[in-house]
Amino acid sequence: MIRFKNGPSRMTVFLVILLSLLVLAAGLYFTLLGGYLIYLGSRTWYYLALGILLLLSGLFMIRLNRFSVWIFAFIYVMSALWSYHEAGLDYWQQFSNLFALSVAFFLVLLAYRPMAKKQGKIAGSASLVLAGLVFIGMAATIASSFIPKNVIHTAEKAKPALPVQPANEQKDWKSWGNDDHGSRFAALDQITPANIKKLDVAWIAHTGDIPQSNGSGAEDQNTPLQIGTNLYVCTAYGKVLSFDVDSGKQNWMFDPRGTGPNWQRCRGLGYHETQPVKGVKADTACQARLFLPTGDARLIALDAATGKPCEEFGDKGTVDLKVGMGEVKPGYYQQTSTPLVAGDVVIVGGRVADNFSTDEPPGVVRAYDVKDGHLVWAWDPGNPDIHGLPPEGQTYTRGTPNVWAAMSYDDKLGLVYLPTGNSTPDFWAGYRTAEDDKYSSSVVAVDVKTGEVRWHYQFVHHDIWDFDTPAQPVLLDAPDDDGNIVPALVQVTKQGEVFLLNRETGEPIADVEEKPVPQGDVAGERYSPTQRFSVGMPSFGNATLTEADMWGTTPFDKLLCRIEFAKMRHQGVFTPPGLDYSLQMPGSLGGMNWGSVSIDPTLNYVFVNDMRLGLANYLVERKDIPESASGIEMGIVPMAGTPFGAMRMRFLSPLGVPCQKPPFGTMSAIDLKTRKIVWQVPVGTVKDTGPLNIALGVPVPIGMPTLGPSLATQSGLVFFAGTQDFYLRAFDSRTGKEIWKSRLPVGSQGGPMTYISPKTGKQYIVITAGGARQNPKRGDYVIAYTLKD
Repeated sequence: MIRFKNGPSRMTVFLVILLSLLVLAAGLYFTLLGGYLIYLGSRTWYYLALGILLLLSGLFMIRLNRFSVWIFAFIYVMSALWSYHEAGLDYWQQFSNLFALSVAFFLVLLAYRPMAKKQGKIAGSASLVLAGLVFIGMAATIASSFIPKNVIHTAEKAKPALPVQPANEQKDWKSWGNDDHGSRFAALDQITPANIKKLDVAWIAHTGDIPQSNGSGAEDQNTPLQIGTNLYVCTAYGKVLSFDVDSGKQNWMFDPRGTGPNWQRCRGLGYHETQPVKGVKADTACQARLFLPTGDARLIALDAATGKPCEEFGDKGTVDLKVGMGEVKPGYYQQTSTPLVAGDVVIVGGRVADNFSTDEPPGVVRAYDVKDGHLVWAWDPGNPDIHGLPPEGQTYTRGTPNVWAAMSYDDKLGLVYLPTGNSTPDFWAGYRTAEDDKYSSSVVAVDVKTGEVRWHYQFVHHDIWDFDTPAQPVLLDAPDDDGNIVPALVQVTKQGEVFLLNRETGEPIADVEEKPVPQGDVAGERYSPTQRFSVGMPSFGNATLTEADMWGTTPFDKLLCRIEFAKMRHQGVFTPPGLDYSLQMPGSLGGMNWGSVSIDPTLNYVFVNDMRLGLANYLVERKDIPESASGIEMGIVPMAGTPFGAMRMRFLSPLGVPCQKPPFGTMSAIDLKTRKIVWQVPVGTVKDTGPLNIALGVPVPIGMPTLGPSLATQSGLVFFAGTQDFYLRAFDSRTGKEIWKSRLPVGSQGGPMTYISPKTGKQYIVITAGGARQNPKRGDYVIAYTLKD
């Protein structure tokens, strides 16, 4: 090795100079962008000061002057003090602020001795000791990242699980949410927190239908049904398969041969079984039938035993849902959620494409006879006088609020509960009628026999945020303020609120307040002066953000997020869209979405999973909208028929990471007696995703956006798979502690379900795995778990 006389090697000098160039580049970056942040109105001078000091340190370092290390030490101390002042002990904020800087400080400390030697000074070991301490701190920080943060857990003593009484044991999983109430609760206790470590894969089946997602295309979001020895699955493209519950062997498959150009998914099937009349010999064909919603607007009845269409239903097994709708362009109207079987009728709403035009298909809800498929009643939100087919030459009211999420049914009250969306388009609504606004973004209770509205409760007035009511209303019994047990309804919303209503009257059980909200100034628009906040129940991820809430994996992308935030108008959850750049938090995905909640009535707990993603948007004048605008997922949407289109973007850093601090998704338990959070844990790791959508391969539980349903069992377990990593997890329902997980071949948005086999007596947990949202890895798996013998 060639060396300078009494100095460091040339290679060492080269490395020090290279380090100095990196420090100078970082200094220039933070100086310019830190100054720009101040120019935008921020009061955060830290980044500008950081940049100037880094430039100063780099200039000394490139001259191999050890004074550069002292400057960097000052930078590190200054940064630590500033970070604590702004973020306290928040782990992920401290990580973002200091970890990359710690790596740089470690390298600079290693450069101290060569620089001292170059200056002819005697360098002691202090710099190496300090470098060792910094390295130990970095190692401890990395180790700590594997421990969940932002955990909420009460100190209450865990309640013991109530044993399942034989008379109450679940016999079948007949509905998407297990029952008409949407509880996703199983009165089964064979698999428990004590023995779940023995839970293992029993069988794996394949549907042969791999969903190929383009962001708004095919997604596997199915919850299977189980009746007797048969398990029923539907795929994103509408195929239905029957499997044996113990072996996974395929019994039959039906292909409807029809799907839409986008939003291809089948979240669930409906099921109806005709009870035999004593003394009357009946044809067993289609005595038990499945109802399949399709992406091209059909409702098909299938014989549950054979998979063949039920000829007596509609036209040889099919009802055309486009009848009475007027023009229905491909992809503008389809069924994505499960049909609701309520007594002797099967009820469907429908997804209507958002933001293309005011003249889009109607949001009508219709009930058909389960046997022959004739129309029993219709509820047209825009014309309450229409109870059947519209008059000759007319259609149901176009562009009205629709019901795209799953519905619920109370057979004792004779009520069906409809979660409504808003009239399309979403972000400018000066055109909407009083009838549009009346039922928009609400839950509407209608009579199961007539479709007549009994009551409705609105969650968002004059919705201009795409805050559809996105999830199945869950029916349960809950205590009111006087301790009386009353029939209740839990509704989660995209804006991160949880409403608790009396399902008989529609009146709030938990306190709701009308609060003033920001007002916009877009010509032709009107704004509700107040909005409803469910103050008597916990809310999730909808706090008004500040610049201090911005985040990044390093100070570099964090600064970019702070700059973006400084450009935005953000006034809280109901920030109105405008012609300027604004931030809606939560965004149009939520908050909470279609997965709804699961409950445990033995604990009086509700289990809620959420996502925390913002939406950056602004209105675009009609003359500036390109003809190619479609914005199926993100981008410019045309909103034809209004003066504006809209630009929509997820609030992400250039690395594709949410710009606000973690967690980005959690699982929580709410006690309905206290109406408080019992526990909350971040859900999901960066093992299968990360910056630039590159899987980091490490299970750091930062808490990722969730999408999908959960499952609760009486034994004290909550199962969930709707994360960005490839796992099915089980949590202790009393503590929130993750006590089991199984690696999946791909991610899942499916709903876990469970049953006891009538042949073997074994309890199974089943999940479909077709791929996590926004992850390119896809599959066609149906996976069943049971306890090892």
